[in-house]
Amino acid sequence: MTLPAWLSALAFVSLALPALASEDQEAMEVVDSEYVCMVNDAVYEKKQVHVQVEGKDYYGCCEMCKERLAKDAALRVAIDPVSGKEVDKATAVIGADSYKRVFYFENQENFETFKEAAKKK
Repeated sequence: MTLPAWLSALAFVSLALPALASEDQEAMEVVDSEYVCMVNDAVYEKKQVHVQVEGKDYYGCCEMCKERLAKDAALRVAIDPVSGKEVDKATAVIGADSYKRVFYFENQENFETFKEAAKKK
């Protein structure tokens, strides 16, 4: 893939992200981190397994996820879909769509921007 084609594809994906967040945009809501598996990036109805790393609270759906969060720093961060910046999952604002997928944001303002952009699609 040539550089211009790659850049075009990247631009398309970044513009499409809010639309992909949820077909039922009204269902996009902030969720409590205790209900999120931060390995699978999904929200669940029950509280998840807690793991503390360097004084921060992370959650996984099982003991295997707990172990992975403790050992793999890459699993403890995500990219804010609005700003493109890396965010720590322990301190992020977490939004979930109607498919139980979660997105991590630097702040509430970025979450609202993402939610509003999805509504316009």
